[in-house]
Amino acid sequence: MKKKSNLLEHIVHGIFLILGLITVGCVLVITVYLVVSGIPAIKEIGLIDFLFGEKWASTASEPAYGILPFILTSIYGTAGAIALGVPVGFLTAVYLAKAASKKVKEIVGQAVSMLAGIPSVVYGLVGMMVLVPGIRKIFNVPDGASLLASIIVLAIMILPSIIKMSVTALEAVPKEYEDASLALGATPEETWFRVSVPAAKSGIAAAVVLGVGRAIGEAMAVMMVAGNAANMPDSLFQSVRFLTTAVASEMSYSSGLQRQALFSIALVLFLFIMLINAVLNFFLKGEKK
Repeated sequence: MKKKSNLLEHIVHGIFLILGLITVGCVLVITVYLVVSGIPAIKEIGLIDFLFGEKWASTASEPAYGILPFILTSIYGTAGAIALGVPVGFLTAVYLAKAASKKVKEIVGQAVSMLAGIPSVVYGLVGMMVLVPGIRKIFNVPDGASLLASIIVLAIMILPSIIKMSVTALEAVPKEYEDASLALGATPEETWFRVSVPAAKSGIAAAVVLGVGRAIGEAMAVMMVAGNAANMPDSLFQSVRFLTTAVASEMSYSSGLQRQALFSIALVLFLFIMLINAVLNFFLKGEKK
């Protein structure tokens, strides 16, 4: 029996090892493919002209392949979504984990799960039919499809990730921490924000980073509400194009250098996401130490 148990343990260990190697292999294959497909365009266009060029005219008679408008739009859009979404998601998570009744928590939790399950194209459709006309009327601008509309849609889309992970992190804080704080005379609100939140900050930070990844990687919804024009994001009401939408909108008919430049954009986006993951791992390692 002991030999059979050891054999089964080795088999399961081998299966997990193979699955882990497959996962790592997939990441390596994607990385190599993007590098091989994207580097030639960067070499031909020039790294400075590609990253800091302000004009993207891939189908013009004299094409230009500057992606600075896409980079700045992605940064501004993600930063705006985080600025709007993180406070709302964080405070909602604190309320659900510490103050809400069981019934309220169940109802709101189901609503958050429903938000997480809605396809991005539905967010884009609702934004295009409701949010874009609303911005046009409220701010009296020619077109409501803009950076502002994209920020609002992205802020709503990242809420489920932030709320669910933050609630899980807050509920994992040992109850003894809160009991000790209350015993010393702290109010429940002081205990939540000065004891529970600092103790759960690793999980909350991970939730924020996942929200950042969702915002950076979104394509369909922002394509429908941003106007999809290769403009510099000089205003919240400017029609813009994100890194993801630049690839999604032109890949189907691209060829030659244009297609290679789109792979280069995908490579830049991939490096952004890898950088975020590296920062998260560094932060979590620092917390463990």
